[in-house]
Amino acid sequence: MSDPLDSRQKARALIRAWLWFAAFLVFTMVIVGGATRLTDSGLSITEWQPLLGAIPPLTEADWLQAFGKYKLIPEYSQVNQGMSLVDFKFIYWWEWTHRFLGRFIGLVMILAFLALWLTRRIEPRLVPRLIGLIILGGLQGALGWYMVKSGLVDRIDVSQYRLAAHLTLATFILGAIVWTVLGIGDERRHRPHTGRQWAALGLAALVLLQVAAGGFVAGLDAGMGYNTWPLMDGQWIPKGLLIMEPAWRNFFENAMTVQFDHRLIAYSVALYAALYAWRAQSPAAFAVIFAVGLQVALGIATLLAQVPLSLGLMHQAGAMIVLATTVWAVHETLTQPVRELRRVTAQV
Repeated sequence: MSDPLDSRQKARALIRAWLWFAAFLVFTMVIVGGATRLTDSGLSITEWQPLLGAIPPLTEADWLQAFGKYKLIPEYSQVNQGMSLVDFKFIYWWEWTHRFLGRFIGLVMILAFLALWLTRRIEPRLVPRLIGLIILGGLQGALGWYMVKSGLVDRIDVSQYRLAAHLTLATFILGAIVWTVLGIGDERRHRPHTGRQWAALGLAALVLLQVAAGGFVAGLDAGMGYNTWPLMDGQWIPKGLLIMEPAWRNFFENAMTVQFDHRLIAYSVALYAALYAWRAQSPAAFAVIFAVGLQVALGIATLLAQVPLSLGLMHQAGAMIVLATTVWAVHETLTQPVRELRRVTAQV
């Protein structure tokens, strides 16, 4: 009879492969979500059917029915009046693909988890984390529909608040998967207690904040204006940043302020990452500064070009890579004491 502990240790490679595949799928879904936003496709499917919605229109009558439902929302009457069925199919397929990926990720997570759990190949300490990832995925699906609903009645697009929340949760899920994968093995991460460890956590939090700020930029189409750099509207600090009342609304509803904030946080992330890399001198820290440098360059190019689809998607992909590298940096520094102890022991 096989030893359950031995089978769990042997299954680690399989679990890692499964979770890395899930991370790739989430990464892909974020990119498709960005394309859905940039092509204004997100409101093309006006219903949420978790199961039946996986089947796209199959006949001409089905397509006309779906198109008819789209014609009832403000986006069609105020923005796309007179759209052809061919054009509708283009935006429909983007949104359907985005939703299909969400369903597929759910199946990949749930079915693989059940298969591994029922065969007792998952270590007990890992079970709650995996269940948590599955729950987060379900919440993300519900949040996605909550976002879409905001654009079906009184608006011609979705709420920037809900879009930012949807993007931020997707990024958090990707980070959580990477964190879980890196934690599989015999090494144990410790609670942060040194300055470097807290600095790594702070960097990850700042990157997540920047992603949220990017969500507001996307939700307000703030990248379509003020397309100069390093000056903005011909000034270092443009006029009109706080024209809305009360003042807090400017940070979420004023396109100029939202873009300005996104720039400032980008500078902060770049400086923070450079200082961290200089202090840490580690592979993960160097990966972070490389990813951040590339992302800053992509952000500037995207802004100057007025957010073409290709650069917009590359910029969104870059944000996910930056987040993943910061998660690696946190993992690396929290397991550093273990590695140092083993190195000293081996030398003795």
